[in-house]
Amino acid sequence: MSAVRIGPYTLQNALILAPMAGVTDQPFRQLCRRMGAGLVVSEMVSSDMSLWNSRKSRLRMIHDGDPEPRSVQIAGGDAQMLAAAARANVEAGAQIIDINMGCPAKKVCNKAAGSALLKDEVLVNEILQAVVAAVDVPVTLKIRTGWDRDNKNGLTVAKIAEQAGIQALAVHGRTRADLYTGDAEYDTIAAIKQAVSIPVFANGDITSPQKARQVLDATGADGLLIGRAAQGRPWIFREVEHYLRTGELLPAPQLAEVERILLEHLAALHAFYGDVMGVRIARKHVGWYLATLPGAREFRARFNGLEETHAQCADVREFFREREQSLETEDGQGVAA
Repeated sequence: MSAVRIGPYTLQNALILAPMAGVTDQPFRQLCRRMGAGLVVSEMVSSDMSLWNSRKSRLRMIHDGDPEPRSVQIAGGDAQMLAAAARANVEAGAQIIDINMGCPAKKVCNKAAGSALLKDEVLVNEILQAVVAAVDVPVTLKIRTGWDRDNKNGLTVAKIAEQAGIQALAVHGRTRADLYTGDAEYDTIAAIKQAVSIPVFANGDITSPQKARQVLDATGADGLLIGRAAQGRPWIFREVEHYLRTGELLPAPQLAEVERILLEHLAALHAFYGDVMGVRIARKHVGWYLATLPGAREFRARFNGLEETHAQCADVREFFREREQSLETEDGQGVAA
């Protein structure tokens, strides 16, 4: 993959952490960047600034210490509100504004935001023009391939975006109606890439280095967005980057490294959110990290009842100690046999 530019910024590689509400908070963004992502994008922030006083929104808008360029995603259905939200985020330190027209969640779509906007191409144009005019930083856009299988207008929206001055476009290879089911379709992304001259990033089902290569080959995209596959596996960026560059697969991280990464992540969550909220948010992340390891289900049932930060860290250490011991036992039996 050649270097990708978004406005004045050249990304260190073309692998982007997809914005995910409730997941891509600052601790996770910083971790994924350290593990090889070329760009990380904040959780979606509502364009309704009256909601920004909540603790949740305030935490989503902390960008101090975020790796540059700092990309912040906004969502909404009103052009002037989105323009004002874009300006406020730039004042708060955003260096790229990303507009969400890809989220299929009902609570977002019912407010005529996210991928619901794809139904109204006139409104799409109005929003993009307003936001681009409002800020002097690059504006990017995330879309799906259309509203449903019969209304795949991703190509039209991509052309509208380019005309409006959007600097890069991410396309999730599903329609709004598909949610996250079925296989992502890459032919529409390939057609969009052919039709516009701005960078196009492919998104959807990129779960391994080999799949990353296939998607790049199938779409001709300039880069990839990786979302759900990074949950509990932030090193996927390192693995994909290495494979795309060398054609070789990196060995999976050893248990000791997984433990170190997870404990660092826990400490960052506890520090960022405070003890009560940090403990709660840590539970889902720990579940993702350990999902494929033996004994994880029983461990999670116990872990999710813990209320203290130090108890969480101690429990994780104990889990890995038991895993290491069981591996040593298995190795010993293998030698004896």
